[in-house]
Amino acid sequence: MGDLSFKAVIFDLDGVVTKTALVHAVAWKAAFDEYLQLRQARDKEPFVEFTHQNDYLPYVDGKPRYQGVKSFLESRGINIDFGDPADNPEAETVCGIGNRKNVKFREVLQTKGVEVYPSTIKLINELKAKGIRIGVASSSKNCKYILESAKIEDLFETRVDGEVSVQLGLKGKPNPDIFVKAAENIDNQPKDAIVVEDASSGVAAGKNGKFGLVIGIARENNRQDLLDNGADIVVEDLEETSLAKIEEEFAKRINR
Repeated sequence: MGDLSFKAVIFDLDGVVTKTALVHAVAWKAAFDEYLQLRQARDKEPFVEFTHQNDYLPYVDGKPRYQGVKSFLESRGINIDFGDPADNPEAETVCGIGNRKNVKFREVLQTKGVEVYPSTIKLINELKAKGIRIGVASSSKNCKYILESAKIEDLFETRVDGEVSVQLGLKGKPNPDIFVKAAENIDNQPKDAIVVEDASSGVAAGKNGKFGLVIGIARENNRQDLLDNGADIVVEDLEETSLAKIEEEFAKRINR
C-alpha cells in the first residue's frame, strides 16, 4: 500500500483503546444507585435501579462527567443544585455525585489495573509506521491517568481530554470540539482525519465535525445506534478491519 489518503486518526479512549468503559459503567451504577436509595429512604421515592441499557447508554456514555449526571437526573425528573467541581463526593449536588463516581472509578482501576484492546494498539502502530499522526480525544478527566497506568501515553502526539476541555472551554460530545482540537494540534483538518469511537455521542461528534471518516466500534451490541448517529462504518472490534479496508472506505468518501 502506497501513500494513504488520510493524514491523521483521532481515537476515543474508553472502550476504544482501553477496556475502561465497563469500569466507568460499574462506577456510575454504584454512585447513582446509592443516591437513588438515599432518596427512597429519605423522601419515600420508589427506587428504580440505574441500568446499563436504559440509563448508562442513552444519558451518560461518552459525555463529560457532570453533563452525564445532569442528563441522567433530568431523565428521572430529579432537580438538584449543580454545585461546584470542588464539592465533596458526599455533597448532594450534580458535581458531588460526579465526584463520588470518580472516587469509585479510581478504586476499581487501582484494584484491577488497566487493560488495552490489542487490535487497537496494533492498528495504531501500523498507522504510525505509515507516518499517520495519532491523537486521543476523551471526555474523561482521568485520561492522562489511564494512559500512564496502561503505559501507552507515548503512542499519542496529542491528548484532548476532560481536563483540557475545562481549560479551553471546549464543549462536550456530541459537539465536535475535542476531536477538532486534537486534529488541529497535530496540524490537520477534520476532512483529512478519521475518528474512532464507541459511543453514539462520540460518532455524532465526528459527524458534526465533518471528519473524513467516522468508525464506530459496537462493543455494546449498539451497531444500529452508532450508524444512526453518524458512523460511516461499524465493527465490533478493530480486528474486523485493516489498514487497506480503512483506506478504501476513506478514499471512497473523498471521491464521492
